[in-house]
Amino acid sequence: MASEASSITPLPLPTSNKDLPAELRYIQYEHSLEKQYLPSIRALISKDLSEPYSIYVYRYFLYQWGDLCFMALDPSLPLTPTTTPPLYGILIAKLETHSSHSPPTLRGYIAMLAVSSSFRGRGIATKLVKLAIDAMAYRGADEIVLETEEGNVAAMRLYERLGFVRSKKLNRYYLNGSCAYRLVLHLKRVGDMTGMVEGREEDYI
Repeated sequence: MASEASSITPLPLPTSNKDLPAELRYIQYEHSLEKQYLPSIRALISKDLSEPYSIYVYRYFLYQWGDLCFMALDPSLPLTPTTTPPLYGILIAKLETHSSHSPPTLRGYIAMLAVSSSFRGRGIATKLVKLAIDAMAYRGADEIVLETEEGNVAAMRLYERLGFVRSKKLNRYYLNGSCAYRLVLHLKRVGDMTGMVEGREEDYI
């Protein structure tokens, strides 16, 4: 295993925003990418999110709902078993039946979203969320929910521009004691979100 891992060539991130390619490559996560990208996914998410996650939490989502998880990669570099283009953004989500509703609904959930801090404000987070919305809508989701910190104005702005609304305040939701809002997007009312928002406003993640 050690020899296989050492044969993978990680490539460095650009040193400035201007070095980021104009158009990134957005792909669905695949199980075959775990060895190459799970360490990078964990590192990117752990820098920004309030909750520490074990590797088993990532695998819980990625194994079952890899087709709902999206990555933003450098498009100028080949993705091969031995070459790993830099990861600029990641979204992890799931889709399950929500039985507490009557009748039960199919609820999507955006669990994690992160973009490298040097490359925010380029629409990467917006693109990742839109891809997830489209994928969950295609699979028949009735709604999509998520939680974000109360004080994270930029994150609120990002999601609300995409049609999410605040449904509930969650007091002391995170381990650090901060509060959160639960946001919901009602797909059956909103309809197809493809291409809805192309704003360049600075993204949270």
